[in-house]
Amino acid sequence: MKEGLIKRISRIISASANAVVDSVENATPQLVMEQAIREIDDAIAEVRDQLGKAEAAKYLSSKTLNDENTRHTALSEQIEVAVQQGRDDLAEAAIARQMDIEAQIPVLEKTIGETDQEIAELNSYISALQGKKREMRDQLREFVKASEHVASGATGEQPGTQRGTADKVEQATGAFNRILENAGVPTSESSADASKLAELEELARSNRIKERLAKIKTQTEA
Repeated sequence: MKEGLIKRISRIISASANAVVDSVENATPQLVMEQAIREIDDAIAEVRDQLGKAEAAKYLSSKTLNDENTRHTALSEQIEVAVQQGRDDLAEAAIARQMDIEAQIPVLEKTIGETDQEIAELNSYISALQGKKREMRDQLREFVKASEHVASGATGEQPGTQRGTADKVEQATGAFNRILENAGVPTSESSADASKLAELEELARSNRIKERLAKIKTQTEA
């Protein structure tokens, strides 16, 4: 979620009805409060939009993870067949694909976990905004009721005291902190060593493939 929206939500949650009214000079308090409620509705809509995107992203990641796990299982069966037929070349190709899948699975699982955290956070924002909206609507009703009493002379108060109801609103502080960091591992390889390191990596990968093939053959013979 955009940082600007987070700050906006924090401002909305931490504001009191009295502060909202006082922030606009020469404005009708009731109109200002109604506008503040509309702003909350807009913020809720924006958060819901972000929530929909996060849920869609989780669905796609979960589907990809499921597909990769299914493919990994299918490859295991194909490797056994290839070994039985003496086709080490096909078995090695399948093992190489399995290793690629195994490298991707932790990334997908991490992505799903982070998305779950984002979804929970967005839902908490929505709940907080909805609570603030209920609070301000109650205050608006009280303000209108108090204004009607003043207008009819039932309270005997002066017009300047019409904000008394709004003054009862307690200051609510917002505590929304969202941490979404992407960790990366930089490399400092020189151009002269890059090709050698790449060759070494490929050699190690080829060795792991052959070791796994040998293990599968041993299990098959047993």
